[in-house]
Amino acid sequence: MSGKADSRIHPVGAIAVIFAAQHSGRDAEGYGMMADAMDALAARQPGYLGMDHAGVQGGFGMTVSYWADDGSARAWRDNPEHRAAREAGRDRWYEHYTLHVAKIERGYAWP
Repeated sequence: MSGKADSRIHPVGAIAVIFAAQHSGRDAEGYGMMADAMDALAARQPGYLGMDHAGVQGGFGMTVSYWADDGSARAWRDNPEHRAAREAGRDRWYEHYTLHVAKIERGYAWP
């Protein structure tokens, strides 16, 4: 398993957007460049709190982005550059994906 994690505890009431995807294996270099660009773009959005990524051999990956409120998460969804990246993902980088939006009720960290 590989990934990068934002180990901060996010506040109760914040929004977690959970994106789980099976990668197609096509254009890995292009995917990596787009993923890095989207990480940087998200970090500049109002209400952005952080992001966690994980992936396993075989192409399954998961990203959780954290937002101060639902309006911030929706603004990220509606960002034109992010929208274009989603369309490219459906066209070439993903076999399938799911997305869930959840409100954080509590959080823990160790150590």
